[in-house]
Amino acid sequence: MKILEKNSNAVFEFTLEWSSNGVEHSDSLWADPVNLWRDVLVPGLAAGLDGKKEGEKATVHISKDASPLSHPRKKLATLRPAHFHPPYKVDEILHPSMGRFYPQGYLNGTSGVFPVSIAPARYIGHEHGQLLFDLNHPLSGKNLTLSSEIIEIRKDKAERGGRCEDWLEKVCADGPGMQARYQDQETKFFTPEALKRSDDSPDELFYREPRMVQHLDSTARETIRKQYGQLIAPDSRILDLMGSWDSHLPRDLSLERLTVLGMNEKEIEANTRATDRLITDLNQNPSLTFDSNSFDAIICTASVEYLTDPLSVFAELHRVLKPGGILALAFSNRWFPPKAIKIWSQLHEFERLAMVMEMFHKTSGFKGLTTLSRRGLPRPDDDPHWQFPYSDPVYMAWGRKK
Repeated sequence: MKILEKNSNAVFEFTLEWSSNGVEHSDSLWADPVNLWRDVLVPGLAAGLDGKKEGEKATVHISKDASPLSHPRKKLATLRPAHFHPPYKVDEILHPSMGRFYPQGYLNGTSGVFPVSIAPARYIGHEHGQLLFDLNHPLSGKNLTLSSEIIEIRKDKAERGGRCEDWLEKVCADGPGMQARYQDQETKFFTPEALKRSDDSPDELFYREPRMVQHLDSTARETIRKQYGQLIAPDSRILDLMGSWDSHLPRDLSLERLTVLGMNEKEIEANTRATDRLITDLNQNPSLTFDSNSFDAIICTASVEYLTDPLSVFAELHRVLKPGGILALAFSNRWFPPKAIKIWSQLHEFERLAMVMEMFHKTSGFKGLTTLSRRGLPRPDDDPHWQFPYSDPVYMAWGRKK
């Protein structure tokens, strides 16, 4: 068996764990390749990996006081309302929502900020008639735990050049931290305008024809199946909300009952694991016909973005869950744009995770709130979208009824 050495070339999966106001977060990034002699790892991580085998891991803790993602006051910016607009579009004045993120390039005239910058700036309020934005990294001020699992150790080879990667920087890039509230304050997502859709025709028309296809690639689906399997106890009564012909449950998970609630009869009839099937349009009526405390678990896969009144639906989901029962939602970056709510396409991928978590917060009555992300895995060979190098990212959020 291969042993990791200081000059090894390997595949890792890095996982960053952190918390915010009682919510636990886990963000994973597949890293291929990692060059141990050239790349930059957090102090202590390389030493912890030395001599380990495939399947083993090392872990380091990064104090917020020692983190390179520090929180200097100088990265707070004030802005006149008239200067908040897309670059060079002075007539397109925007009105930011509390807690939301926007590209820094929208902060016109801010020192050190260029119009092309897409780095996140968080709106945190106003003072003296000016808008106040936090330009710090979304994870600044957080204690972090970084683990690295060895997936594959490749044959050592002599190298004399190449790109040097800072892997903490890469794990933290492109979104982690954006799923958390700002100082435990509500993030403003649920405005009437945000919940509109470009196609507001009856959903029964859109879903009339069955779609017997998978909407996520096999790697993403396997991540979701595995996580559902870890969260749901065997022999549970499960509700698959806005479901179809595949409930994305582990094949070896024994079920007491599986109720599939969806929009297309043929799709639901094709779900071989379903014991009960129900055609329901939650956008017409968010009320559920089930008794209170009916289900041990409720899952919703790649569908939450179609709810036009998600808070009313969440209240019903809380009602029909048993105490201690779990509500788990999973999604990726693929959806039907005409039927998704307007704000979904406007949000950063990690902000969509924040929006789903805000549904838990505003519903209340949930505990053990958790988010998960998994990105960067290679696209599977059986997927036709060969032009995209990476597997569909997976974002999940869950909590248990108090």
